[in-house]
Amino acid sequence: MRQKIILDCDPGHDDAIALLLAARHPALELLAVTTVAGNQSVEKTSTNALKVCSLARVLDVPVARGMQRPLLRPARFASDIHGESGLDGPEMPVPAFPLAAQHAVDLLIELLLQSNGDIVLIPTGPLTNIAAAIRREPAIVPKIQAISLMGGAISVGNVTASAEFNIWADPEAAAIVFACGRPITMVPLEVTHQALATEDIMQRLRAMQRPVPTFVADLLHYFADSYRQVFGFSAPPLHDPCAVAAVIEPGIILTREMHVAIETQGEWTVGRTVCDIYGKTGLPANACVGYALQVERFWDLLLDTLQCYA
Repeated sequence: MRQKIILDCDPGHDDAIALLLAARHPALELLAVTTVAGNQSVEKTSTNALKVCSLARVLDVPVARGMQRPLLRPARFASDIHGESGLDGPEMPVPAFPLAAQHAVDLLIELLLQSNGDIVLIPTGPLTNIAAAIRREPAIVPKIQAISLMGGAISVGNVTASAEFNIWADPEAAAIVFACGRPITMVPLEVTHQALATEDIMQRLRAMQRPVPTFVADLLHYFADSYRQVFGFSAPPLHDPCAVAAVIEPGIILTREMHVAIETQGEWTVGRTVCDIYGKTGLPANACVGYALQVERFWDLLLDTLQCYA
């Protein structure tokens, strides 16, 4: 049986590729795409999700617009990485279908309450929608089979010296999710920075000579320029598809159980994922934290899936 999933995202270049992986891999059944403010405004991330689905002919999965700002803080975007549209670079089609009538939080609650506890949530943006759903309807918590999220860092952040963007954008939401008691796989920067789209990967994508892989290569071309200018990376990291790959093949990411606390008040450390590697707090583990990626397996999995698109 295919694993049922909901992808909660803020497209975003790497979110778009995560969506393509989630929609087509045979091990997954994508029930819905929910969008959130993060890489850009929720209006833009929602439009981007519709455009990606339209391009890939993923027309039978509802796309629902979610929270437009964090729980307690003003919205902050990543225009320096993803551009003004949130998905700058290649030309995109006009959406072929509209957004779902329901708000994303309502859709999350409905799908989870109706489930048999067999849905994995894959958040690849700020955790605002997931936290809002938990606060509004606590009965969904035992219905969540697991959460595989891209976010956080064991050591160095990418938006501040301490914090990774997704957690920093809404640390209060992250604190709610990490305290929910459900199994969490945290895919941090230490893992995703190993998923570098090198020139060889770009050539493999273009050699497929198909619209969707070519679109992905065009996305990565823009993404590569952003990461070169902002971080000095030689190749762009594919953060968000790693969280999807962790559901498809759990062993593709090496993890270690530990307690993760979310810093919400520090002067210099707001949004930091405080990973208790050596058990110094005495608190029970609440997440399996990734530390290494099976790089070749990851790229084979992703490229084989993208090649399935007509």
